[in-house]
Amino acid sequence: MKENSIDFILLTVTILLVGIGMVMIYSSSSVLSEVKYQDSSFFLKKHLIMLVLGTAVMVLAALTDYSKLSGRVAQFLLLAGFVLLVVVLKPKFTGQPQMVCRWIRIWKFNFQPSEFMKLALVVYMADSLTRRQDRIKNFVWGFLPHLLILLMVAGLIILEPALGTTVAIMIIITAMFFLAGVKLSHLGGLVLAALPIIYFSISHVGYRLARVKAFLRPEENLQGINYQTYQSLLALGSGGLRGVGLGHSRQKFLFLPAPHTDFIYAIIGEEWGFIGAVVVLSLFLVFIWRGLRIAHRAPDLQGFLLASGLTIMIATYTAVNIGVTIGICPTTGLPLPFISYGGSSLVLSLASTGILLSISREERQVW
Repeated sequence: MKENSIDFILLTVTILLVGIGMVMIYSSSSVLSEVKYQDSSFFLKKHLIMLVLGTAVMVLAALTDYSKLSGRVAQFLLLAGFVLLVVVLKPKFTGQPQMVCRWIRIWKFNFQPSEFMKLALVVYMADSLTRRQDRIKNFVWGFLPHLLILLMVAGLIILEPALGTTVAIMIIITAMFFLAGVKLSHLGGLVLAALPIIYFSISHVGYRLARVKAFLRPEENLQGINYQTYQSLLALGSGGLRGVGLGHSRQKFLFLPAPHTDFIYAIIGEEWGFIGAVVVLSLFLVFIWRGLRIAHRAPDLQGFLLASGLTIMIATYTAVNIGVTIGICPTTGLPLPFISYGGSSLVLSLASTGILLSISREERQVW
């Protein structure tokens, strides 16, 4: 295969999104950092450390032939993901209450195994679905092995508990199944089987059911379960067309919970206004366009599935996060890629970009 230059538009968009993230993490978290840690740049400093690590991973991935993410390498990544998902359920490794096990404490940082697993799963599925193309339409030998792996991953993540992440991963992998040529009847069965599981996971867990009910009645309980969404919409509305100005958010003064993580887009809308919010959304749309273009021009099926899966992953997390911020999705804990504070999300998003850049270096061939 002939090597080309990397996709500089994708790289430029990624740099812009990461830069916006740095600025907004400091702006949105400065008050909380000062109150909690007596250091207005506490969260920014930790974010910068993870940014350096993520950048190194992105460069390494971009310079490595993506076809090496196959065979034993893909299997090792998947196995490592399973081990981490099991370890995180042990409170002695997490330092968290037994009912909430989503992070592993490493020195002064929290590592989120589900973030690693979503990337490992995309890499594995791209390789395995390519290898099983001759049997992909056979339920037992083509579809069922991949389905069982997906269900095991989903089951472990639900136990954390992290239903939002589970649903997002299932959307991503189902899309990859479709693109790989799995029969629509098999996919339809997967969707029909997943619906009662999701219903049971919501209806039998009090806080999840309360969130769904609150989503269906957004005008009620504004000081309770709907408080975050209400404050998020206040922030967006306060920004108007041009915003109140960088650093002049009022919601970050401990009114809006998680202003530097789940609801950072609301602070962007407040400080940068409708124009700024649209610009950030447009950058994500350009990223998705370039990712799909890389998939379309990939030299082989593995590259196509890998680029498609990574792009759909970024698109899904972006859509859900912004959807929660503007009140069209129930509240969940998915970060905004490249922008939200969170080392695991940042490093894995940059790693995904690096893999996309690696695929973009290869000449297009007919496959």
